[in-house]
Amino acid sequence: GQNHSSSVSSWRAWARFMASVGSLSVPKRMRPEYLMKKRRAVHNHIGTVHAIAACNLAEMCAGTMIEASLPSSMRWLPKAMTVEYLKKCETDLVGEATAKDLTEGPARDLIVNVDIKDTHGNIVVHADITMYVSPRKKSA
Repeated sequence: GQNHSSSVSSWRAWARFMASVGSLSVPKRMRPEYLMKKRRAVHNHIGTVHAIAACNLAEMCAGTMIEASLPSSMRWLPKAMTVEYLKKCETDLVGEATAKDLTEGPARDLIVNVDIKDTHGNIVVHADITMYVSPRKKSA
């Protein structure tokens, strides 16, 4: 099983990190996605959602999905992120992360795909986040 204090510490770190994004909520249906409200705290100078706020949403989606999906014998670290800004973010946003090969195995890079959609269902941001996954070290 996972080390409880390590898991609690990880979630606290995520909470502090995401404070810059503002309030996020998980929609009621069971899907790996997050909602970010469009509000002044995440606006840029032209009144749309700031690019970095969208990146924070993408990272939150990817991290939460991989933490919940990867076997507890594996660990992960974000390594790189490539982002495509496809349209202005003019509404609330919903981010959803997907990945393949969420299995035990040797150390490797794993790509997590995140699509961020507006309330009309348009993909406004796409991110490919490279996660370095590796087996956890055995504790003595």
